[in-house]
Amino acid sequence: MMLVLNAGSSSLKFALFDADLNEALAGAVSEIGGAARFELDDTETSADAPDHDAATALVLEALRDRGHPAATLTAAAHRVVHGGTAFTGTVRVTSDVIDAIEAHVPLAPLHNPHNLAPIRALAARAPDLAQVAGFDTAFHTTIPEVAQTYAIPAEDREAGLRRYGFHGLSYAGLTETLRARGALPARLLALHLGNGASLCAIRDGRSVATSMGYSPVAGLTMGTRSGDIDPMAVLDMARRHGIDGAAERLNRASGLRALGGASDMRMLAQAGTADARFARDHFAYWAIRHAGSAIAAMGGLDALAFTGGIGENDAEIRDRIADGLSWAGDIPVHVIPAEEERTLARDAAALLEAA
Repeated sequence: MMLVLNAGSSSLKFALFDADLNEALAGAVSEIGGAARFELDDTETSADAPDHDAATALVLEALRDRGHPAATLTAAAHRVVHGGTAFTGTVRVTSDVIDAIEAHVPLAPLHNPHNLAPIRALAARAPDLAQVAGFDTAFHTTIPEVAQTYAIPAEDREAGLRRYGFHGLSYAGLTETLRARGALPARLLALHLGNGASLCAIRDGRSVATSMGYSPVAGLTMGTRSGDIDPMAVLDMARRHGIDGAAERLNRASGLRALGGASDMRMLAQAGTADARFARDHFAYWAIRHAGSAIAAMGGLDALAFTGGIGENDAEIRDRIADGLSWAGDIPVHVIPAEEERTLARDAAALLEAA
């Protein structure tokens, strides 16, 4: 059995896969750091999880109680948000890899530390267990240099300021799903729409443009992130609120929450207030605007694919975006369940088998 761990800023999703990549069980520890919740097999209990180390311990205890102690696991695979230019694919975790992920913390301070925590927790509790890391940035390393590069001084470019792109594991899984169905077109526009939202232009199965950039804040309107904003406006926010205050506002107090009063698209749809309707309008409008740019990067469009919580479940938003792109022609629209954990398990199994 392979354990897959997907750590967020206040959550830890987990899934267990057999050798044929069938999911044996899945669950999550959420609201880590507060009154945490433990979800498994459609049941929910309260949990003591002040940090991701404690959350990992809870997961291991639950697996042991279900007959899957750590000693019986074949490997553990982890999602890591930012691998920079150092990682272009899935890798076996070593001390050097841990150091490299740590070195990328300044590029993803809200993500990489939490991604590292379960890796370290497992290394301490099951030191003989093989661990593998997959990176959200890796899928986008095929983007042309002209699209990766910001027009800023060389010193700043050399410091790592460039477009990286994220949600790569989701896009990789979506691409493989369509390829397996024989439905992967030459020019695919994929939209991962959830609390974090982005889109990706996929030409011949490879990323050629994406809406997120140096950080996951760029691009589309999101649940609590602003999406694209003039850099001078960011500097003005930093002047008034301080750098940390501006970062907090852009990451956690903007997006749908700022416009409509809630970060959950379902709550906005139910609310029906003017602000809630405007937030949904804003989300769809900027998805269409960014989509036009991505279509230009591919030289046309052959199909649309939606994934993520909003992409899979909000038919009205899907229809509005598809209608807004009707000028591109009568194209097929796919709805693909997000399977980041299964993608991680598949890639990790392939890596370990080849070793």
